[in-house]
Parts: sequence; C-alpha cells; structure tokens
Amino acid sequence: MSDSTAPTDDVWTVQRILQWTADFLRQKEVESPRLEAELLLAHARKCQRIRLYTDFETPLADDERARMREFVKRRAGREPLAYITGHKEFYGRDFAVGSGVLVPRPETETLIDVSLEHISKDHAVNVCEVGFGSGCIAVTLAKQCSSVSVLATDVARQAMKFATENVASHEVGHQVTLYEGDGFSPLPRETAGRFDGIVSNPPYIREDEMATLSPEVAVHEPREALVSGADGLVLARRLIAEACDWLTEDGWMVLEVDPAQCETVAELFSAAGFAKTAIHQDLSGNDRVVSAERS
Repeated sequence: MSDSTAPTDDVWTVQRILQWTADFLRQKEVESPRLEAELLLAHARKCQRIRLYTDFETPLADDERARMREFVKRRAGREPLAYITGHKEFYGRDFAVGSGVLVPRPETETLIDVSLEHISKDHAVNVCEVGFGSGCIAVTLAKQCSSVSVLATDVARQAMKFATENVASHEVGHQVTLYEGDGFSPLPRETAGRFDGIVSNPPYIREDEMATLSPEVAVHEPREALVSGADGLVLARRLIAEACDWLTEDGWMVLEVDPAQCETVAELFSAAGFAKTAIHQDLSGNDRVVSAERS
C-alpha cells in the first residue's frame, strides 16, 4: 500500500488489499497472516468479516484505505491484533481490550471451566478474583452463573478502565465489584473468611523467559501482568499463603500457571493446608490449571 508497492492502476479492491496485506504480514512473521489481514480490513471498513467476500471487487474508499494503512503498520510492528481492533473474544463473548491489559487467552477458558465445577447454582456463591485485567474472568463467571458475586482486584489503573467497560457492556454490575490495589489488600476487611472461592490468572513467567517471548507479548503487553520473579511464582506463592484468611472453611481456589509449574503449585497448596489438589489440562492438552479445596 506504500508508493513502492502500489499497483500501477492504483485501484485497491478488497481482494487485492487482502492479498497484499497477507503477503506483507507473512514477511513480518505474523502468525495466521491471511486471517489477520481479513480482521484488520473488516475493522478498517467497519463491517463484518463475511462482508469482505461479497465485496471482493469493491475499491476501498480513501478513509478506509488510510485506516488500513495505519492498522497494517501497527501490526507489522508486532502490536497485538487485539490492541488494534480494540476487542478480543473470550468464552464466546466480546471484550474490550487495549494497551495496559493482558490479551485474554484461550487457555484461560480452562480456568473458567474448572471454577464452574466448584460453583453451585442452587445458592449464592461469593468469589474473589485477584488480577482482573480486562475483567474477562469475573464477567464470564457472572454471566455463566447468576448465583455468583465476584469481588475482583487489580493493581493496574489501566485494567480498571477496561474492566469497568466490560462489566457495564455485559450488564453484570450487580454481580461484579472491582477494587484497585495489590492482591487481597483492597478488599473490605469484613469479607475475610467469607469467600467460597478464589480464582486468579497471576503473572507466572520467569524473569529469564522474557527474552524468548514474541514481540507481541514482550514489547507490548504489561510486564506486571506477565513476570513474577526468578521462578515465575512470586505472586502465586503469596496468594496461596494468604488464601485461607479469605476463604470459608470449605473454600476452594483455582489458579492458572505455566505447565511446568503445576506440580510445584500443587505442592504449595498442600503445604498451605489445602486437603485436595488437582491439575487440569487446557484444550491443547497441556497442564494449565491447579485447583485446591480446604476440606
């Protein structure tokens, strides 16, 4: 789309721009370049992706072409696609995301599945989430089960912006309350010992792993949502140690961690006095989530 690559007739149809963008993103080592080209162009044209196929021979308007040029430039710089489009699907729902919050991952849907196994639909259930990010976990739990009330915390101010938007757009403000602060500290003291469950997708990347991550993650996503000390377990270890002060006597806790950390986290739960622990695999077949019950 630059002057050096533009066709001689200078007519950019939907089909032509899709092909050019896919080829360009492939050169930049972007995964799924054709799919991402379609998503970027649909965003630039403000239309559904399926509409691109009915408009294959339609030339782009000047404003559409300008937006597409900017989007492709950003994606070629390895900015996450979700930051460019401003949203990401999670558990079948659309969530607003952007710079400053972790992009929801498919692996985290396993955290939802395991948590729901512990939640009764027959009576009210109080859940605490630490590190709400975009709010996708708290909102999804609330949408999946109307008996759930979630008190969620996050230390990042930018996270509060996106989570507040997502709580409002999914209409779960009566079930989800957000607090800004570190760990359990911003929660009202009267909630201590009253949570039926605690969930978290804490940062779990080791300091020495950052250099091995893709630019989308290492350069653009918030470091505080990714890295947790030399072994990646600094925050998880602290949450497990403090959890019993906030849980009921038969409460439970569910954490997402790195596959290589699951056995260690299960041992941490046992050492903290939890009677039952279990390791759960994600959709890719990797150990991903560790759950534990107090009794």
